[in-house]
Amino acid sequence: MRSFILTFFLISLVFTFSFGQSKEATRRFEEVLSLRSAYNPQISPDGSMVAYQVRSTDWKENRYDNEIWLYKEGHQPFQLTYTKKGSSTSPQWSHDNEWLAFLADRDGENQVYMIRTAGGEAQQITSVEGGIQNFAWSPTELRIAFTKADKNKEEEQDRKERFGEFAVEDEEYDQRHLWVLTVEPDMWPRPEEMPCANDSTENEDCIQSPQPEQLTKGDSFSVSSFSWSPNGQQIAFQRQKTSQLLSFFSADIEIIDVNSKSSNTLVDNPGYDGNPVWSPDGQWIVYQSSGGDTVSNFYKNGLILKIAADGQGEPQPLAADIDEEVFGLHWTPQGMYALARQQTDQYDYEINPKTGKSKTVMEYPDNVYALSFSQNGENLALQGRSATQLTEIYKTNTREWQPVAVSNMTQQIEDLKIGSSEVIQWESQDGTTIEGVLHKPTNYDPARQYPLMVVIHGGPTGIDTPTPVLSYVYPVNQWLEKGALVLRPNYRGSAGYGEEFRSLNVRNLGVGDMWDVMSGVDYLAEQNLIDTTRMAAMGWSQGGYISAFLATNTKRFKAISVGAGISDWTTYYVNTDIHPFTRQYLQATPWEDPEIYAKTSPMTNIQHATTPTLIQHGENDKRVPIPNAYKLYQGLQDVGVDTKLIVYKGFGHGINKPRERLAAMWHNWEWFDRYIWNNQSEDMVEATVEKPQKNMNEPDR
Repeated sequence: MRSFILTFFLISLVFTFSFGQSKEATRRFEEVLSLRSAYNPQISPDGSMVAYQVRSTDWKENRYDNEIWLYKEGHQPFQLTYTKKGSSTSPQWSHDNEWLAFLADRDGENQVYMIRTAGGEAQQITSVEGGIQNFAWSPTELRIAFTKADKNKEEEQDRKERFGEFAVEDEEYDQRHLWVLTVEPDMWPRPEEMPCANDSTENEDCIQSPQPEQLTKGDSFSVSSFSWSPNGQQIAFQRQKTSQLLSFFSADIEIIDVNSKSSNTLVDNPGYDGNPVWSPDGQWIVYQSSGGDTVSNFYKNGLILKIAADGQGEPQPLAADIDEEVFGLHWTPQGMYALARQQTDQYDYEINPKTGKSKTVMEYPDNVYALSFSQNGENLALQGRSATQLTEIYKTNTREWQPVAVSNMTQQIEDLKIGSSEVIQWESQDGTTIEGVLHKPTNYDPARQYPLMVVIHGGPTGIDTPTPVLSYVYPVNQWLEKGALVLRPNYRGSAGYGEEFRSLNVRNLGVGDMWDVMSGVDYLAEQNLIDTTRMAAMGWSQGGYISAFLATNTKRFKAISVGAGISDWTTYYVNTDIHPFTRQYLQATPWEDPEIYAKTSPMTNIQHATTPTLIQHGENDKRVPIPNAYKLYQGLQDVGVDTKLIVYKGFGHGINKPRERLAAMWHNWEWFDRYIWNNQSEDMVEATVEKPQKNMNEPDR
């Protein structure tokens, strides 16, 4: 089962571009990077309100800010929270519709706050050392459950003072455990009042803050996801050996009684079993499972299973008719629902809990990313997007299934020249049908042949879909404006095309992926759409690996960019934080089968490399560690290929701050402008310092 796998001076940089061909100024990269996005909708229990998160770009503080917005029936959405130099996330409704709780890092650590939806100031309801990972309201009372790490800061400090700083591989983690807290609104100390000293009640006038109660404890396991029973008396939770990333392989499901703290194991099998969801009557639990698979769960479908909450009987499979990963489970009085992908679309499915059969329930939007149901299951909020839109928050009922947008993020791009995007198909070298997304400029002329920019997604179980704007580190929209076609191939291994398709690059990584990319290029050439003397390729993560493979195995591209890419599978295997990924896809360790590691590694054919290659990598990348970048860089230098390595200081696998993301985007623009358009001196960026502009984080008033 695939379970995962994101401080400067106060100045404003204004960039202008001058193009030798069009003379028309391109939209500033910052405009695309500054687009707000809406996500994580949470509908109120009575279905009348929707809370959701909005992410905006704070250039002044060089960060992305997340705040909570609120939609009320008949009114325009408005910003509900504002956390200075921090974010507010994870909105959760109380059972009585009166309170919205959320996480905020107002003092450097995530704590739970709550605010009346009728108005007023937010109240902090937890003060937990080390912060909180996640939380959930009880469905019956003002009580929350949450997980936090069992840290012992005193022991950590003692060790540091005596022995200095060191780390033992695979042993540096804090187990996470489950706590509950009864919430008493308006009982917190105000500025003019004093709390009880050391929680003493000697002073009758002091205020005793409610204290959380620990439900689970011990070093032998860690708690991940959890779910309240409908009656608020029990919690089903995902239990795994440690809090480490790969410990999900060992996940099982346990149920604990909140009052007595007695617990029993519900599911205890090899492999992953987790994300438990209760039935509305509390009699059943549905969950995700790898079915005991620990050797191919990175690329094979997981299972959806139903089991009696008392543990009687065998688990029953559901949604077996969906040949894809099923996730985002909800079980309401109106039915069971989940999400799954079909090619470049992602649908909301209704699953019959008795027969296990499934069907789609909405035609629109094309891609649904998150669901939230009212208490009676009759109203639904969702996050979704269609080909010409930015992601929006929608609301509908489960009788008509006609979503209506309550947000309006798409208005941000009304004046942008976004061109068009469409899904195309071609046949790969081995006869496999491959799809991809082809982007064309606004003034597309079918009589012209255009430069081609191939942008390859990560994963490998990622997916590219039609979209109006792309804004990571590749300036796709600016290339379209400049006069290029952009192809984003869904190579073998991509999600959305079934388990068999995802398995096609097992022991064939790089090789089969290159077939798919190059056959797509050939298809466009056969249609006389592209200038084959002006082609470029690029990608991040798995897309960076495929780009590196292209750099050493074909001479057809004028330039390539490798973002956080694997250059040698043995180097990757011994450095990464997900060793099983390599063992599963190559079905061996480097010591068992060095030939397959050589066959699929870009470095094997470094002597044949001739394509100018830009390499971009995060300094602290644990997923694809930076030795991969240094190895490719040195190899290209040794064989005389023009190359440049840019290391983004302090970053991991992704570039998650706006200024560095802007830099990475500009580095790609500059590199390909040099080799594809041959006018590096004409398209220079001029940075000018101006007075600080309005913080993008501030709401309009």
